[in-house]
Amino acid sequence: MHHQTRKSLGIWLAGLALMGLCTSALAQSGDNRKDDPALKIYRATPTKINNLVHTKLDVRFDYAKRHLNGKAWITLQPHFYPTDSLTLDAKGMDVKTVTLIQGGGPGTLRYPTEAMLKTAKQTPLQYKYDGQEISVKLNKTYKSGESYTVFVEYTAKPDELEVKGSAAITDAKGLYFINPDGKDPKKPIQIWTQGETEASSVWFPTIDKTNQKTTSEISMTVDKKYVSLSNGKLVSQKNNADGTRTDTWRMDLPHAPYLFMMAVGDFAVVKDKWRNKEVNYYVEKEYAPHAKAIFGNTPEMMTFFSKLLGYDYPWVKYSQIIVRDYVSGAMENTTATIHGDFLQKTDRELLDDEERLGESVIAHELFHHWFGDLATCESWSNLTMNESFADYSEYLWFEHKFGKDAADEHGYNAMNNYMESAEYQGDRHLVRFHYHDKENMFDAVSYQKGGRILHMLRNYVGDEAFFKALNLYLKQNAFKATESHHLRLAMEEVTGQDLNWFFNQWYFGQGYPTLDISYDYSQAGLARVIINQKGDKVFDLPFAIDVYAGGKKERHNVRLTEKTDTFAFAVSTKPDFINVDADKILILKKSDRRDLNTYVFQYKNAPNYLDRREAIEAALKQHTGNPAARATVIAALKDKYEGLRALTISGLKLDNNEVRTAALPILLDLAKNDPVAWVRAAAIKQLGRLEDAQYAPLFEAALKDRSYLVEGTALNALAELDIKKAYQLAKAMEKDARGMLSSGIASVYAKNGNESDVPYFSTRLAETTGQEKIGAAILYLNFLAGVDNTAMVTKGVDEVVDVVTGFNNSWVNSYMVNLLGPIAQKKQQKAAQASGEPRNELNKQAEHILQAVKKIKESKTEE
Repeated sequence: MHHQTRKSLGIWLAGLALMGLCTSALAQSGDNRKDDPALKIYRATPTKINNLVHTKLDVRFDYAKRHLNGKAWITLQPHFYPTDSLTLDAKGMDVKTVTLIQGGGPGTLRYPTEAMLKTAKQTPLQYKYDGQEISVKLNKTYKSGESYTVFVEYTAKPDELEVKGSAAITDAKGLYFINPDGKDPKKPIQIWTQGETEASSVWFPTIDKTNQKTTSEISMTVDKKYVSLSNGKLVSQKNNADGTRTDTWRMDLPHAPYLFMMAVGDFAVVKDKWRNKEVNYYVEKEYAPHAKAIFGNTPEMMTFFSKLLGYDYPWVKYSQIIVRDYVSGAMENTTATIHGDFLQKTDRELLDDEERLGESVIAHELFHHWFGDLATCESWSNLTMNESFADYSEYLWFEHKFGKDAADEHGYNAMNNYMESAEYQGDRHLVRFHYHDKENMFDAVSYQKGGRILHMLRNYVGDEAFFKALNLYLKQNAFKATESHHLRLAMEEVTGQDLNWFFNQWYFGQGYPTLDISYDYSQAGLARVIINQKGDKVFDLPFAIDVYAGGKKERHNVRLTEKTDTFAFAVSTKPDFINVDADKILILKKSDRRDLNTYVFQYKNAPNYLDRREAIEAALKQHTGNPAARATVIAALKDKYEGLRALTISGLKLDNNEVRTAALPILLDLAKNDPVAWVRAAAIKQLGRLEDAQYAPLFEAALKDRSYLVEGTALNALAELDIKKAYQLAKAMEKDARGMLSSGIASVYAKNGNESDVPYFSTRLAETTGQEKIGAAILYLNFLAGVDNTAMVTKGVDEVVDVVTGFNNSWVNSYMVNLLGPIAQKKQQKAAQASGEPRNELNKQAEHILQAVKKIKESKTEE
């Protein structure tokens, strides 16, 4: 699963910030639940009494009631001990029948035909149902290896179930009817499912645990105008007399129940292939021309991951589908991944995907088909065995496709995401057997920190050993459930080393080192590096130190195991630079006590993204007064990696004459000619800050750019020079605007301050989907801050509140509360300076905004 809301919102806000349209309104507070009694409960791996063998489902949908009418044939075997009873998870259902199906011996009902089912003997079974579980008394005691098939007829009622979601899943009712009555003309009619964590049992009875595996056959009866998607191969389509069609999807390889999926709707199916296996992309019809732009790297990813792991993609097909109103980022349902509609973009919008979010999500869900679907975490405590690998796959794919700089930037952002989360919400063990709720496992520790830990492990054992051990782990654990010790044992078998120290520290511990690094060159011929670990915990840290001296680089592999240690190196001359953690793989914070000249040298000579980033950041702090720092910054404007070019541009202080003189010719060239959209946009934004009319023609030319981000940034730069002209241009561009151009237009309208433009913001809020809705809400509120019409303000604030509370997300709520507060304050201050009716109206608006804040705070969210 891809943990979506916060990450993509952060990217959206970064885009707005690039155009100067918003600042952070976030002040978080963590809830560590130290006194929570739930944290005292040991979360054991579920005991296996019966094992699922095969699941056959026959389902029909009641759109009016939002019900599913289902029949399930579940074949099971006792795990080891004999048993005369069975417990099935079945949440919020009407259970109509529970019987034993007896055919001609074990296995004959694995793929039962209608004829076989008609002739099979049915024996009613005694059962109790408490709304969560069906407790079944079997007809006899079954022994290990003896299979039996239970039939359940039921109605699933997901919309009538009280459920709670997580940071990764905004709610957990399993089966979702989108616009089922067709009342919203802007939204397609769809059905889709979301099984993780344990919500599959809302729409079919099963043993809803990660350590169960079952083959499956799902027959869905749908309106013949719709297409369907489910796990495995489409083995039959049968037209029915009532205008419906029954599609049957079969999975011959076992997978966990949380990975079962269905989707139904009016999708375009764009076909691709990988080694003669079907690879299909399901999108809304208007996006069919862009499906290959969105998903087109999928076959190459399948080849890359198959070769890297030495284990070919194991499943019969690979489909990906984009759905509306999705409750997560994406979900790795076996052979049929679901994506939220943040992925559904035109080829032009994709030009502005600075963080390559689409590519990262597509890689993440595909890699799960080895780590998660093939070898599955045996309990939610061991979620790292799924999510840390999927997170790290993003790095692996970026490294292969976009280069090491892009991968290192992605990894650096992931590490910062984890550290920010640890600061505000508390740190956790990677593997944790005590948690408030299973949903709390879906956090920046399981994802981003886990991915960084795998990167450290890869660096420590070396590439060849790392990937050989992953291959061994997959071969030993295919179609099984695993915990972190399985990975440790595979790593130990390949490397011949005891790795308990690594796993105890990083898998069964929490936190990260904070290092204070200083240098001593007082003794001739000797360079000393003194490292002090801050805090109580002492980490065991193997890493490389590169010493640059006399025109040569010498590498020293060291290991820090003490709170304070000194590493001494013989040198022929005083080093130009000593690079601690030269491969930049440690999860750490550091104070590196060295002077600017070492950073100037570092930029020119040290190879990695983070080497250059550290040097650029140090140089930017001094580039207005120090010629060497300025020269480094000017050189970095032409860095080989676009992320560092954009970073450098954004940090320029053009109000300094020397900086401006040196940077302007390069900035002008980058604004016009850089191949990367966000670099062009960053250059235009800096030029716009000069408010110099000589650049107006450049800004106007940029309004024809293929990138919406560049167009939006140029429009805002033009507005600083001539708001009337920018406003007219914005009106002309409004109709075809998407993405960041829409935001740029919104900013021009806000600057122009004409209340007649309120409908633009209202319409954008209604028409955008997913995370873009939050961006639209932010821009709407910023505009309403300057509107004096009470009816418009109250209506607009109400529209925003409906959107915000609909997200059911505490991070979104927190952001919006911190945005609304100052707007109310601004209205109150304006009221204090007014009199009569205007004062009353402004106070009314402020009061309404404060009520909105209260409503958001009181709304239910996931933990």
